[in-house]
Amino acid sequence: MKIICIGRNYAAHAAELRHELPKEPVFFLKPDTALVKSNRPVYIPDFTNELHYELELVVKICKVGKCIPEKFAHTYWDEVALGIDLTARDLQRQQSEKGLPWEMAKSFDNSAPISAFFPKTKFGDGNAISFHLDLNGKTVQQGNSANMIFSVDKIITYVSRFFTLKHGDMIFTGTPAGVGPLAIGDLMEAYLEGEKVLKCRVK
Repeated sequence: MKIICIGRNYAAHAAELRHELPKEPVFFLKPDTALVKSNRPVYIPDFTNELHYELELVVKICKVGKCIPEKFAHTYWDEVALGIDLTARDLQRQQSEKGLPWEMAKSFDNSAPISAFFPKTKFGDGNAISFHLDLNGKTVQQGNSANMIFSVDKIITYVSRFFTLKHGDMIFTGTPAGVGPLAIGDLMEAYLEGEKVLKCRVK
């Protein structure tokens, strides 16, 4: 099982981090040890002083595919969830300045809290799903998959050029604007079309 994460997929988020808009999807991987399920808490690692939340729509791959044409990509995903891409922003900044990979800032253990998955048919065709994140009761991020720079189908087509996608692989599709720091004691609550699906305490 692979966890594929898309970066800079919402224009407003790219702008808030002063990044150029990508011409093709930007992606990186997380290991399965990054997952945090069942509303378990997350812990701020001792190697960062700037842990940020990034709420994302997550899709699950439902069959094996390689070099998938975009017109068929919609048949390769059938479930959606919400996930939080926890980022050691200080480490990411240091790595970026040196032109080095982001994995230590993005792919560490317990860096991907995730909700249960739901059939995408619950949300029409799955291409206009709204979601938001509350931090300590205040909404800090709001997004809709219709506003992604690269749609889910375009992401699947692009990524499958490089990796064979398999049943159970997950794709974090990028975060909208509003990312920010976490502190011990914070409570993150994520909502999918108005329904709370993920609750995560920071320790």
